[in-house]
Amino acid sequence: MGHIRYPTAGGSKSSEAQPFYVNSPYGICLAHNGNLTNYDELSELLICDDRRHLSTDSDSEVLLNVLAHELHIRVNGNLTTRNVFDAINALHKRCKGGYSVVALIVGFGIIAFRDPNGIRPLVLGERNKQGCKNYMVASESVALDVLQFSRLRDVKPGECIIIKNDMSLHCHDYPKSAIHSPCIFEYVYFARPDSILDGSSVYKARLRMGEQLAGKIVRDFEDHDIDVVIPIPDTSRTSALQVAYHLGVKYREGFIKNRYIGRTFIMPGQEERKKSVRQKLNAIALEFHNKNVLLVDDSIVRGTTSKQIIKLARDAGANKVYFASAAPPVRYPNVYGIDMPAANELIANGRTVEEIQKIIGADKLIYQDLSGLVRSVRHGNSEIRDFDTSCFSGNYVTGDVTEQYLEKLEKRRNDAAKQKQANILSKESSVVDS
Repeated sequence: MGHIRYPTAGGSKSSEAQPFYVNSPYGICLAHNGNLTNYDELSELLICDDRRHLSTDSDSEVLLNVLAHELHIRVNGNLTTRNVFDAINALHKRCKGGYSVVALIVGFGIIAFRDPNGIRPLVLGERNKQGCKNYMVASESVALDVLQFSRLRDVKPGECIIIKNDMSLHCHDYPKSAIHSPCIFEYVYFARPDSILDGSSVYKARLRMGEQLAGKIVRDFEDHDIDVVIPIPDTSRTSALQVAYHLGVKYREGFIKNRYIGRTFIMPGQEERKKSVRQKLNAIALEFHNKNVLLVDDSIVRGTTSKQIIKLARDAGANKVYFASAAPPVRYPNVYGIDMPAANELIANGRTVEEIQKIIGADKLIYQDLSGLVRSVRHGNSEIRDFDTSCFSGNYVTGDVTEQYLEKLEKRRNDAAKQKQANILSKESSVVDS
């Protein structure tokens, strides 16, 4: 069992690294991708009513203890698949938000389950090795590919899968309590292009985003004088290729990326993001000199990257710098597992496109329409009726996100709070080292 660390609740202390473990009942390890929106309420109930102890501020530990409690009150003797399915049904009723979970129960097997809306992705794979059938569950299908597992299917929204120690597979699909609404930002930014999520190819979705964006550029900028289309590496390359093709202009790689710098918008602190942008990219001047360039990025979140990249392009000799986003304006916080919790840190929050254009220093700014983005992704799987588009639309599919919750989340997870926590961790580390 493994987990790529990306804290969206709690903090970055080593004690909050997954998987989490409880020794009663049975011994359970759990890893989780997502975010619980009723974390505070659940924490209080676990401590006061269920008599369980929480050691951290992580919602993953809360999920683990809810699972442990629901198993404990149902099992009298040997643990059965029915006990597990009933426990997960109860967990779904208690836990709100977006979550994909894998857990190992000692002496029993591995279980995997997904929130009823299917906000966060989860995929099941299998392989035959030395005459034995193995199963694997992961957030993205590329994890299966690397280990030579074949993708069987996506775990359904709300579904629970049990892989017992004898390698038998047991699945239970609960009565639908919510509309399948996968997070559309996975396709825009988070997922690798060679992944297939909910039956839709991320690569193909990004190609279609480029087609839709090109159409928007033609409508909004009919008499454009664009000489060259240049992507902001890496995620936007696929969309930028299609933009250039449909506009009939050259596509060029104008930025070289330092691959030892992480993704900037999820970094803890504005100053660190600014510094990282300059360290992350270097412009190839000959692709910019005396040209009108269209820079294409997958999205604009805080605007830090966009503003500095536009300056890089001008410093490299660009005549005019236009900017296009393959996603609509990110105006609202994400509460389901992507670290964009503070509305006042989002450049598009409360601003017009013209105001954003002025702030980032572009000669023209074009955003994708939300309808175009939805068409791009839904084309890969027409059975998906809805998407979580909350960071673009402000519509939170779980129905429990209030203004009070957003205000509390912002105070807990904004840049100032993260910096304060980082300072505390730094002091604690210094004490240990000394």
